[in-house]
Parts: sequence; C-alpha cells; structure tokens
Amino acid sequence: MAKQLAKKLNYVYIDTGAMYRAITLYFIQNRIDWLNEVAVKEALANIKLEFIFNQISGQADMFLNGENVEQYIREMTVAEKVSEVAAIGAVREFAVAQQQEMGEKKGIVMDGRDIGTVVFPKAELKIFMTADPEVRVERRFKELYAKNKNITLHEVKENLELRDYIDSNREISPLRKAEDAIVLDNSQLNMDEQLNLVSQWVEDAIMAHSS
Repeated sequence: MAKQLAKKLNYVYIDTGAMYRAITLYFIQNRIDWLNEVAVKEALANIKLEFIFNQISGQADMFLNGENVEQYIREMTVAEKVSEVAAIGAVREFAVAQQQEMGEKKGIVMDGRDIGTVVFPKAELKIFMTADPEVRVERRFKELYAKNKNITLHEVKENLELRDYIDSNREISPLRKAEDAIVLDNSQLNMDEQLNLVSQWVEDAIMAHSS
C-alpha cells in the first residue's frame, strides 16, 4: 500500500524495514558480534545505505555500500535475525537519523514499526496497519516466495510471530500505535479498495493542514 500510495502521489517511498535488513545482512556477512557494543558501532561506521530507483521494477532497491542487496535482504537468514539487530540502540539511532534526514524535504511515504511514534511523531498522516494473523502470514508468504522459492509457509508464520513479539516488547522504540494514528484493518480489503480509502485520508489530511 505504501508503495502504491507513493506512486499515486508522486512521493518518495522509503522502506525502513529494508534498511534494518541491510544492516543485519552486513553484520551476518562480516560476522559482527551484535552483542558487543563496540563492534556494533565500528561496523555501523562502515555502512552506507542508499535507495536507488530500479527502472525495470519501477521501485527503489536497497543498496549496501554500493551493492544492490534487494534480493539478499529478503532471505530467511536475514529475516530470522533482523528483529534482534533492530532492537539495538545504536542501530536504531543510526537508521532513524538517516530516515529523518530523508524526510526533511517532505513528500514521502515511509513504512516501518516506529515511524509514527519515534521517527516522525509530527507526521501529517499516520496509519497503523493491521490484519488477521492468518491473512498476514499468507500475504507475507506470497511476497517472500516471489523472491525466494525455498521459503515455506511454516517458516513465515514462525518468523512473523517472533518478530511481532520482539518488536512489541523491545525496550527501545517498541511497536505500538501512535495515539493520533488511524487504524487500517485491511483483512477484508483488496489492494484497490485499500488504496482508495487511504487516498481519501491523504486528501483530508492535506486539506486540514492547508486550511
């Protein structure tokens, strides 16, 4: 939905989850002990993240130190560790600082688990998306299977449940609904219905902030 909305509005789409996945990939590839605070800070100093538009897919790909890692960050080896890495204070500070810098010019749609509460607490429109657990698992499986044919539905279910638990219970920037966020339960909505609904919310927000 975030990608569709950004395209419709001609805004920049930023997938914050991809940033944490790319950091996790770097830690795994370079065997960084992310329980070691000094090692983490040293590793972060060597990480450069960029979103570069892919003309073939029509979307922005995640680049890690000049390499397109879009395919690698969707693998289960990364998915199984990303919540652990994303819970590290230094990692979140590193990523949030970059996200806030990206948003300074406005005209962006950003998705992530702490955007409305930590990254942009004064955002003009905050949407808290949710759906029935079974629906979420099925959708996530289809998304990941398109990029990794070896993944199983059981793996996705276990990973999603674990990530939800870790992200909701972590000490730093836990997953929670912002008080002024609009809840979007899209369990029974198709993509067009969802986009139309959210587009109306955007128009309402623009009107409210321009008056």
